[in-house]
Amino acid sequence: MKKASFLLIVLLILSCGKKESDLTVIGQIKGLQKGTVYLQQLKDTTLVVLDSLEIQGEGTFELHSSLEEPEVLYLLLDKNGAENNRISFFADKGITEINTSLKRFSYDAKIVGSKQQEKLEEFNAILLKFNNQNLELIKTRFEAQQSGDADLIATREQEANNLLKRKYLYAINFAVTNKDSEVAPYIALAEIFDANTNYLDTIYNALPKHIASSKYGKKLDTYIKKRKAEEKN
Repeated sequence: MKKASFLLIVLLILSCGKKESDLTVIGQIKGLQKGTVYLQQLKDTTLVVLDSLEIQGEGTFELHSSLEEPEVLYLLLDKNGAENNRISFFADKGITEINTSLKRFSYDAKIVGSKQQEKLEEFNAILLKFNNQNLELIKTRFEAQQSGDADLIATREQEANNLLKRKYLYAINFAVTNKDSEVAPYIALAEIFDANTNYLDTIYNALPKHIASSKYGKKLDTYIKKRKAEEKN
């Protein structure tokens, strides 16, 4: 009896000390027969592994982790010792499903999960249009430089500056409109970090308390203060 009681106490202590897995990431990688998938988190400037799974025969996977608050995590595929592109996604507690293919691992990714992920995809859909326009402008600017036409070069430069301003204004407007989401400060840090600090202030000052005190809210506050200090010097 004493031995059984002792074992029960040990199990209770271990279960109390173990963090619950409140995030589950499931999915399938079409065409994958063998490889290892990793669930990763960015801590400071280093990606750390939260969970991993060696896949044999089928491309399905299930990964688990504890998650204190919504944040961007990464799914990495290692096949034959070669790391493929990572898939980033905005995770929250619950289940996130990621389906993709081996051939186009990051490009074919279909992600169903958090409301933050939905907002991020909404933002990225418009951002892609800006990026495509920028690629076209890079081509026309190069052609203008090749022609040696000073007026045409100046026109293309102005078009590029106007596009960048529109991109920043879109990001600011989207972040302020969605200020109740952790996506708002994340966008400021990930997409327009080099914008004027007044623009970043606009986003941060619009955040409600619970978002301002989130992981990305705190990072944005710290980043703005750092930028302002550098600008004074």
